Amino acid sequence: MRSTEVHVKQRLGSCRAVKMQTSEGSRCVRSRVMRAFLIEEQKCVKQVLAEKMSQSKEKDAPKKKKAKA
Repeated sequence: MRSTEVHVKQRLGSCRAVKMQTSEGSRCVRSRVMRAFLIEEQKCVKQVLAEKMSQSKEKDAPKKKKAKA
């Protein structure tokens, strides 16, 4: 919020002389929601990649032969 200057307050009415609000409130909420969504999406991507890596390691690993006793 920005405050109005003294000479501007004199020309304005008493209700407008108090601090004027900017319209940044909706942008702040939007950016917070977007950030939270992207963080959750990144967690999902990491999990999927970890599953793919573990599956590829299982396929690539040679099967152990049983030793004859």
